[in-house]
Amino acid sequence: MAGLGRAARWVGRTLSQLPEGSTLPWHRVITANGHLSLPQGSLSGDEQRQRLRDEGIYLTNDRVDIRRHGWRP
Repeated sequence: MAGLGRAARWVGRTLSQLPEGSTLPWHRVITANGHLSLPQGSLSGDEQRQRLRDEGIYLTNDRVDIRRHGWRP
């Protein structure tokens, strides 16, 4: 939806280079089918899952329900 189809590596690299203290909501970046890319059990993966839960986003099988929580421009 960001207009960057097939550019997942570019997006990932950009997010990994965010400066300390950035307020960009990086935790909201998920795959087109709702899966989380960061592995469960990693520090960043666990933080992403917690931030999403804190925003009221519920995960089922490590996946966000796009119909319920997807962005609608």
